[in-house]
Amino acid sequence: MGENRAGKVFLVGAGPGDPKLITVRGMEAIARADVVVYDRLASPRLLRHMKPGAEKVFVGKLPDKHMLKQEEINQLLVDLASSGRVVTRLKGGDPSVFGRVGEEAEKLAENGIEFEIVPGVTSSIAVPAYAGIPVTHRDFTSSFSIVTGHEYPNKTYGHVDWDHLAKASGTLVFLMGVANIGNISEALIRGGKNPETPVALIRWGTWMEQRTLVGTLENIPVKVAESGFSSPAVIIVGDVVKLRERIAWFEKRPLFGLRVLVTRAREQASELAGRIDDLGGEAFEWPVIRTVPLPADATAGPLASPEAYDWLVFTSANGVRFFFDACVAAGVDVRRFARARIGAVGPKTAEALKGRGVLAEALPSAYTGDELGKTLASLTKPGDRVLLARARVAGERLPETLRAAGAIVDDLAVYETLLSDEGTEEALELLKEGKLGAVTFTSSSTVTNTLELLRKSGWERPEEALAGVPAFCIGPVTADTARRSGIDVAAEAAEATIDGLIGALVAHHIKNGGDA
Repeated sequence: MGENRAGKVFLVGAGPGDPKLITVRGMEAIARADVVVYDRLASPRLLRHMKPGAEKVFVGKLPDKHMLKQEEINQLLVDLASSGRVVTRLKGGDPSVFGRVGEEAEKLAENGIEFEIVPGVTSSIAVPAYAGIPVTHRDFTSSFSIVTGHEYPNKTYGHVDWDHLAKASGTLVFLMGVANIGNISEALIRGGKNPETPVALIRWGTWMEQRTLVGTLENIPVKVAESGFSSPAVIIVGDVVKLRERIAWFEKRPLFGLRVLVTRAREQASELAGRIDDLGGEAFEWPVIRTVPLPADATAGPLASPEAYDWLVFTSANGVRFFFDACVAAGVDVRRFARARIGAVGPKTAEALKGRGVLAEALPSAYTGDELGKTLASLTKPGDRVLLARARVAGERLPETLRAAGAIVDDLAVYETLLSDEGTEEALELLKEGKLGAVTFTSSSTVTNTLELLRKSGWERPEEALAGVPAFCIGPVTADTARRSGIDVAAEAAEATIDGLIGALVAHHIKNGGDA
């Protein structure tokens, strides 16, 4: 490839849309890149794996509107790599299947630029599978053909052997052919294909917008016109389409079609986001808060006499993590709290304690600060000393309840929550395009910070940006904050846990016929 080792280009297949279908090598290329050049068929969620400071360049092609000509993209890759940068060219599906990767690779080779082709999961196979249509099946066919829906440079099928295709017994898969479905059907029937041959069109396959239209060669053009079905879509022709009635799976999952804005802190969002994805939804993480420990000198005071406490109480998993970190920073051996009984607001907090080898003995029946206060008030004696390990800014009702019961309460701030603007640009784009079906709030801070980021983005009345997006809150305090802020609260978790929040999402989505 020549002696010019200035930079390198990864030509990466991003898969059909679902970001989890990218290859490990493809993900590595994104993480290494100084510049990512991407198109509209590559999931924007993949861009979150770019390293800090890396540049994004959109060269996507929209129907009837090419933002950059292919020759310009080829030269762009050369120019970027020649400047000494690592470039990842992210393309939907597999770059070798009508992805024009050969042209890009040729241009790079001509200019002595090092490159690597990273295959991707092709939409020609993955999209039908997500619609319950395997391209081969022992009872129907053992072969399939992949055909471009429009010929380069957008000619009308001058080089397709329609007679041969029509007589083939295998499955036919057409990419980029929705606008020409009439021509495709007519040519296949004219070549001898049975007009009753099953046909399926799958739009935005593997995305939340996935929609499937089924018909026959004879009636599918009319169905497409009547339904307004548009690109991007994959067309499947063959008897395997009949299998969809029995094995369609993706569109039957309880949260299918629901894109959820998750506003939880990045380090805590993974569980909620993972549960949403597993149930067929799509979680878009917008971590509007970030948690940071307070300096050791800010927490050393209350830790000076650990033996004095009768109770050590935690109101969150964050409190557990940062408390133990604060003890280490202050040089305090946690065994000095041996006489203290342990209280936790709920099972996740108790689980975080268990991970540290500590078992909580006091859990409220409902997992809220108010209920924790009532539980502890019934267990403490007048004069008991209670240490609360929690955030710097926290509600006063818990310590007030304990003091009213005669306890002596020390409030130990071990961390604080700050505003985070990570992912704001992408979240605003989804809001403007109306692509969000729900938003989740797991604390009052997530509510106030979301509104503050919207205000900073130009919304004079930030709650209006969320109009029409149902909000789901983890508990009554969070829900009350949201309602007082003018946010439409669709549901409140029956139990203040991630399970409860997921349950509220599923129940609401199903009740509304799959549309939150």
